[in-house]
Amino acid sequence: MKKLNLLVALALTTWSVSGIAADTIKIGVSGPFTGGSAPMGVSMRDGVKLAAKEINDKGGILGRKIELIERDDEAKNERGVQIAQELINKDKVAATVGFINTGVSLASQRFYQEAKIPVINNVATGSIVTKQFTDQPDNYIFRTSANDSIQTAMLVDEVVGKRKLTKVAILADSTNYGQLGREDLEKALDKKGIKAVVVEKYNIKDVDMTAQLLKAKQAGAQVVITYGIGPELAQIANGMEKLGWKVPMFGSWTLSMANFIDNAGKNGEGAMMPQTFIQDPNTPKRKAFIDGYVKTYSPPGGRIPSPVSAAQGYDSIYLLAAAIKQAGSTDGPKVRAALENLNEKVDGVVTSYDKPFTHDDHEAIKMGMPVFGEVKAGHVVLAK
Repeated sequence: MKKLNLLVALALTTWSVSGIAADTIKIGVSGPFTGGSAPMGVSMRDGVKLAAKEINDKGGILGRKIELIERDDEAKNERGVQIAQELINKDKVAATVGFINTGVSLASQRFYQEAKIPVINNVATGSIVTKQFTDQPDNYIFRTSANDSIQTAMLVDEVVGKRKLTKVAILADSTNYGQLGREDLEKALDKKGIKAVVVEKYNIKDVDMTAQLLKAKQAGAQVVITYGIGPELAQIANGMEKLGWKVPMFGSWTLSMANFIDNAGKNGEGAMMPQTFIQDPNTPKRKAFIDGYVKTYSPPGGRIPSPVSAAQGYDSIYLLAAAIKQAGSTDGPKVRAALENLNEKVDGVVTSYDKPFTHDDHEAIKMGMPVFGEVKAGHVVLAK
């Protein structure tokens, strides 16, 4: 009898534990939490965690709490692929948010597409990201960041259109992100009848950009436009200082990364980039978000390492929560359909989302939403 009671107790305990696990809504969080892309990945993850806690504190979704399954993809395509398969097959996630690096996104999200599980890219900006599967009846890939076609059009309008700087040098890293962005930038220049005087490539972890910058200087470039991430972007700014060459530095949104601003120091002053979010408490919603982030994570000097990534990560969870609530289910096809036709407005920190997606448009950020940021005294401020 004692043995029977023990077996019954064990069975009840096992059922209870599995019941608790089944009662949560599992959401994957995939991004680089170590390495050169870490400011983006960590900020995104922490923004996601803030949103999930707020939702859980209010009772969760459909009476169930959100359970985040965090994985460091190290900005490596092969690691991202492994994580995607684990989150789908082992952890049984209802959806995943994240993907910082365009290359990791393109390599990994095909598994979510095959499994009919929604993914919200909240940082990766390669224009192709949400179009990878548009040839299929339904597309499970969404985004809350400003894609490269938006950013490059903004850059060219500002540099060529407003500032009349027609001799452009492009410096882009060798990753999928850098090279796809460079292609979009050249297309945007072509629409203005402009061809870059120099197009140079560099590798991740390169510490000397002298050769590329000398070519740009000798070609008479009036402006440098970059496509890369923080550490190497700082080497470009520092290299320009070493050459005594002072021309404006523009680039994609990543010029706002803490490891660009800190490593470039005074040489990064004045660098300009498109931004969906600047760490400025200019609305009550943004103030609450910034205060909550700083209080929870205590970033050095109170500066979020990548404010854009944190804000877009935060908003992605609220959009996903609204879709799950509307669908009344965590079933992938139902959640996808709800995302494509959200009935309620979602008040985010980047913007207020009113039907941000449709069946054929999975981009939450539209042209006209981002603004220009500028590095001033170690922070990004709204450019004047």
